Amino acid sequence: MSITPDTVKKKLESEDLGDRLRGVNEIRQLEPGVGFELVQSAITDKNARVRYSAVSQFDTLGTQDLDKSLNLLRGLLQDPEADVQAAAADCLGGLKLIAAFDDLQQLYQSTEEWIVKLSVIAALGELGEPRGFDMLKQALSEDNDLVKTAAISSMGELGNTEAVSILESYASNSDWQIRYRVAQALNRLGTEQAKPILDNLANDQVEAVAEEAKKNIS
Repeated sequence: MSITPDTVKKKLESEDLGDRLRGVNEIRQLEPGVGFELVQSAITDKNARVRYSAVSQFDTLGTQDLDKSLNLLRGLLQDPEADVQAAAADCLGGLKLIAAFDDLQQLYQSTEEWIVKLSVIAALGELGEPRGFDMLKQALSEDNDLVKTAAISSMGELGNTEAVSILESYASNSDWQIRYRVAQALNRLGTEQAKPILDNLANDQVEAVAEEAKKNIS
């Protein structure tokens, strides 16, 4: 059976969860303008799995109408399910909707969910909003290493050279994945102050870290 807007719409309206999940996944195979209209009904589904699958498509479909996407994703930051909130934060970052910065900041300060914090911190790097730097510094004090790693990566993306002195202390972290992200971030920042740190990381015992550190060493 061919996939058409009508067949997808019928599945999205079904009482059967399996049908609705199939329907929301089939949106990906439709023309983006049509998909954007249909996905808007799926983000209000009573089942969190359907809402998550729907909101995760906004990073591509959302370009059809950025203003509407901004409003819809802002609302989804208040979803009762952490996974849906996290997906909404991811898409706000992916779409570079800087107008949502205050919403993301408020969510980060109020949530206890590490997956949500991780997504917000990762989104800050994509947004490129300078005000995010203070939040990234705060995230480095989180207990969760994944959130710390995301903060390091986002510092590199944000481009504030003040990050170099902050990241230096993480260049000797026992977790090689953190050292790898430090090398990656320092390469992006590309300052003279970063060079001696990268020189040290170029001799790291973990090959992936050493190779990353060597990328910009002449």
